[in-house]
Formats: sequence, C-alpha cells, structure tokens
Amino acid sequence: MEIDGVQVHGEAGTPVLLLPGGAEACDGFFPGLPEGLTADPGARVIVHDRPGTGTNAEDGSLADAAAHLSALVDRLGCGPVVVVGQSLGGAVAVLLARDHPEQVAGLVLLDPTPINDPGVCAGLERMMGLFGKLAAVPGLRRPLAATFRSAALRSARGRDLRPDCLAALERTADLDIRTLARAVHGITEISRGVRESDLPRLPSVLVTADRKPDHAVRLAHDRLATALGADVAAWPGATHSVHLDHPDEVLATVRDLIARVQS
Repeated sequence: MEIDGVQVHGEAGTPVLLLPGGAEACDGFFPGLPEGLTADPGARVIVHDRPGTGTNAEDGSLADAAAHLSALVDRLGCGPVVVVGQSLGGAVAVLLARDHPEQVAGLVLLDPTPINDPGVCAGLERMMGLFGKLAAVPGLRRPLAATFRSAALRSARGRDLRPDCLAALERTADLDIRTLARAVHGITEISRGVRESDLPRLPSVLVTADRKPDHAVRLAHDRLATALGADVAAWPGATHSVHLDHPDEVLATVRDLIARVQS
C-alpha cells in the first residue's frame, strides 16, 4: 500500500525502514527482503527514497538525511522502527540512531560506510568528488559509467548469485556517478562530528564484509559495533554487496533482530 506517497509493505507488525546504499532507489534494492519480512514475522516494511536519492527529485543532502527520516517516521506514525541500512544507508542509519534514538528500535547494518572513521570517509569523498567532476566532462560520462558497470558485473562472476540478486546488481551497476558524488558530499565533516561515545546502545547487528582483521574498514566496524553494543557477523565470502551474495543470511539476521526487539 501507499501512505502519503511512501510504499509500506504489510499492514501490521514491527515497522522496518530500509535504507539502500549510495544514492540508489530503495525499491528492488534488497531482493526478497520486503516479501520475506512481511511473510515472517509479519512486519511492516517501509520503502522510501530520501531526497537526493533514487526516484526522489527533491533536493537533499547527507547532512539532512536523519532529520528527514525522523520526520517521515513521525508522519507515518510508526516509530520506533528497526532500520536496515547497507553501505551509505548504514551510515545514515547510525546518524538517525544518534540524533533521534527514540525513533530507532534496532539496527541491522550491512557493511556500512564507516561514519565513525573520518580518514576512510575523507578518502571516499575525495574519490567520488573526482569521479563526479570527470563524469561532468563532455565525452567522459558514458565511458566512465561503462567502466563502473563492467567492474560491478565482473565482481559477480563466480559468486553464484540468485537470479533476483543478479538482476538487482545489474540495475545498480548503471549508477549515476554525479548523483552518488552529491550523496556523499559532506561525509568527511559529518564523520568528524561523530563520537562513538554519543551512540546509543540498542539491539543491533553489524554485518561486515570478509576482510582481513586489520583492514581499516573492519577496524572501524569493530569500534562502531562496540559503541552500539552490536553483534558482529562476518560471513565467509561476503562482499560489500552482502545483501546480494548472502540474501538468506540477511533475511534471517533481520528476523532475529526483530524477535529481539519484540521480546
């Protein structure tokens, strides 16, 4: 059903807010997750593109994301919500929990952008800023986009993705580089203002990709999990797109977190 232009799957149960990675549209980003959660445990799943992302043509920024989502939860009258966020969506989930803890019942963070590590965030913002400028140069946008698409599709080889997950990967491989650059703009400054001691402790799980224990992102994830009191999951072979290469495990993890919240 639609409520004020927002897709809500299911009519009752624990509300779950999905936050996709990058500047991607939410619809179809998490294959099988809305359907799986509405079937069991009968959750209500909120599918929404915040301003500046996906199909939402309204201007928006990362700095405004938490306030916008808090207002959305108020407008729908469904809080507090379990928030599931991947990549940049995971970073936004952390900011929402920090700034509006009363709106968040629990978190499932799927290889989140480490908003608690200014160094990693600065590198990401520099890289995407450069690619955004290159994509604005006449004659470079298409070959640059084709390079990104080829890299994404190469990453799928040998991963035996489910057909719906492969279709989702192919969709997101056609990424709008300039929109993504705008979506991460300001993340360095935001990250500098994130103090792990300010984060609420709440039912949460952080799923990190299969990296070496001393990798900077893995270390940031461990610190973030400690601050939130989150369980850490690191599944063999999991990539940054863990929602696509381990969809059944993600569904089970979200179901388990909902059960913890309900109890």
